[in-house]
Amino acid sequence: MLDRTLAPPFNKSTAFHLLSPEKQILKNGAPVYFISGGNQEVIRVELILPAGRWFEKTTGVSYFTANILSKGTSSKSSFEIAQAFDQYGAHLDISPGLDVVSISLFTLNKNLQPALALLLELLTSSTFPDSEIELMKSIYLQNLKVNNEKTSYLASKLIRKNLFGEGYPYGVELDEQGATEVSRHQLIDHFNTFFKDVTLFVSGKITSQNKEEVTQLFSTLLLTPVAEKIIATPDLKKVSERIGKDGSIQSSLRMGKRIVDRKHVDYAGILLVNHILGGYFGSRLMKNIREEKGLTYGIHSSLNLLKHDGFLAIGADVNKENLDLTFDEIRKELKRLRTEEINQEELDTARNHFIGSLQSEITTPFAHADKIKNMVMFNLPEQYYKNLIYKIDAISSDDLLRIGEIYFFEESFTEVAVG
Repeated sequence: MLDRTLAPPFNKSTAFHLLSPEKQILKNGAPVYFISGGNQEVIRVELILPAGRWFEKTTGVSYFTANILSKGTSSKSSFEIAQAFDQYGAHLDISPGLDVVSISLFTLNKNLQPALALLLELLTSSTFPDSEIELMKSIYLQNLKVNNEKTSYLASKLIRKNLFGEGYPYGVELDEQGATEVSRHQLIDHFNTFFKDVTLFVSGKITSQNKEEVTQLFSTLLLTPVAEKIIATPDLKKVSERIGKDGSIQSSLRMGKRIVDRKHVDYAGILLVNHILGGYFGSRLMKNIREEKGLTYGIHSSLNLLKHDGFLAIGADVNKENLDLTFDEIRKELKRLRTEEINQEELDTARNHFIGSLQSEITTPFAHADKIKNMVMFNLPEQYYKNLIYKIDAISSDDLLRIGEIYFFEESFTEVAVG
């Protein structure tokens, strides 16, 4: 009989097996990656377009172009488009990002062809009706008004501004005046310029008929490659900025610094040190600032890697009177990373948690496709994730001390607080 008072034995594994994508190049030059797996009769078709904030001529046009793409074509209204997707048992998700715009279509296998045909109609004959633009502006401005009352939103915006500068795509934010001034002409220009270059990732239980439907329909798109846009990264000095907010009983703090990319030789070590610092519930920041001192409900540190840059950020919400103490304790934890050797038990716990979390992320064909998409977008080698696990598994305490000294020096972080 199973003794439930005993924990099951721990079995360490460094395995990481991604589904093998099948790559095709369509007649119009568009690359398609088919990632086949799973038992459910569902498919996701994701389109990645170089049309994010990085490529904007005017701040905000990427956001509004993406969000109004499905609000009307030359033959269908917004309601008719939504109704048609519902009839096909399909869901359309359009996400404008800092680098790219992602368009994901989830649909039943049997309805792939008509759902794709409707998606293709959006990409070829969207009309961007004035009424929908005004409605979207109204929604955005109302959400902005709500967000501007949140110290966490303001602090996140402030740290990016101080790390990248207001004139850089990763540091700028769409304000009320910018949203009001966005015009239909600008949206159409952005659409015609940047929505004509696409990479496709098709995942799920894919049949040969599904592949043929995808290749036939998307081969008809007239594509225009988008040239890479080079923007000089501003060289900004570390700052410390605090902004008060009337009526707020809490403060949101952020600490951050720019960080290396995924191809850097130290990247695996930085990932693991960040995990130990504040990357999971058992991290040092959580133990110190949440469990021992009770200063916050939650605190985290994270790596935010973008196409042209990246940053490490630490964030928490605390009572105003605890702000200085919280900053002090974070700095102490950063200092420990470069001055005290991490004991083997803590290292093994954090390492096993990180590797296990990464392994548990690939439980569906859609998740496999997300990892493959990252490798394609960031030009990473085929065995990237497997090699990353091997590197993390081989890291020693001495390696982490060196990483802490170079990348986690407490005086190198920009600090901001709102509230």
